[in-house]
Amino acid sequence: MITLDTCSIIWNALSPEKLSEKARKAIRENEKNLIFCEISLWKIAMLMEKERLKVEVSYQKLIDLIFSAYDFELKGITPEIAKLAVSFPTEISQDPADRIIAATSILEKATLVTADKNLIKAKRVPTIW
Repeated sequence: MITLDTCSIIWNALSPEKLSEKARKAIRENEKNLIFCEISLWKIAMLMEKERLKVEVSYQKLIDLIFSAYDFELKGITPEIAKLAVSFPTEISQDPADRIIAATSILEKATLVTADKNLIKAKRVPTIW
């Protein structure tokens, strides 16, 4: 089981060459065991709204395409995830969405596919990059 952070989801869908070879292999080998955190839906919407993610399709069409490519297990924020996310030291991440994604990955006993240097350095979160 692996969790994809928001950038990994976007890159996998739009620019797979931006993923490391290890990340691409992990996604390929776990295509039936992929966790997509609901907070990434919000983050993708925000990136599109702020025009930091520019695509030729609507937000809904992009999400539909992403979900049609893989059988993601969609994970929401549980009380346990929220509690763990706020308990991390600040060096893990200042981004609340990243903290939620990391907490989800830990509690699901899944490895996190991420290029985020802070998350990679945090030994508490098993990562692939």
